[in-house]
Amino acid sequence: MPGSDGERRLQERFGSRERADRFYAEQVLDRLNAQMIEFVGRMDMAFIATSDRNGDCDASFRAGKPGFLHIIDDRTLAYPEYRGNGVMASLGNILENPHVGILLIDFVRDLIGLHINGPARIVDDRVLRGWVPDLPEPERGRVAARWVVVAVEEAYIHCRKHIPHLAPADREERPWGTDNAHAKGGDYFGAKAQARTLVGGTPGISGS
Repeated sequence: MPGSDGERRLQERFGSRERADRFYAEQVLDRLNAQMIEFVGRMDMAFIATSDRNGDCDASFRAGKPGFLHIIDDRTLAYPEYRGNGVMASLGNILENPHVGILLIDFVRDLIGLHINGPARIVDDRVLRGWVPDLPEPERGRVAARWVVVAVEEAYIHCRKHIPHLAPADREERPWGTDNAHAKGGDYFGAKAQARTLVGGTPGISGS
């Protein structure tokens, strides 16, 4: 049965149970159908939601050429993890709490979105290639060290009502894996001068 206990309680409180049940019955699948698979295959970005064992959340962004989200079968997909800032916030959360939410949005053509929810596991690139031989080949400067493999439990539409229509624009080429601070955005928000320090285990602000 789709939906959390919290969803059900609020549906009862606010009188939306009938509409919710209709959405669950008509739109929520436990797998990816053919149309969803085609949609995933042409996406070049994804928003990833995770939380740790305590429920503290993180939202992250992943991008790549269409096909970087690799469909293994109608109940399994994988996305690559590349070298980043070393924090590994999403992966760390998955290690503690495997449940992930993925949101894919087509801002350009169909103005529609797709939610994919389910448990995930972290798999080394070499291991996954032994299991899934048709994974995308690495590109120069862009080699996946590991993959996140997601078992699809829920897949459903995100309606187009409030999705803006965006047009792709040309942009400067940036080498993948670069350590160039300007190319990466560096200290865009000026946080470095206000870096947090830990004093007695309590976060504080330095330089004040």
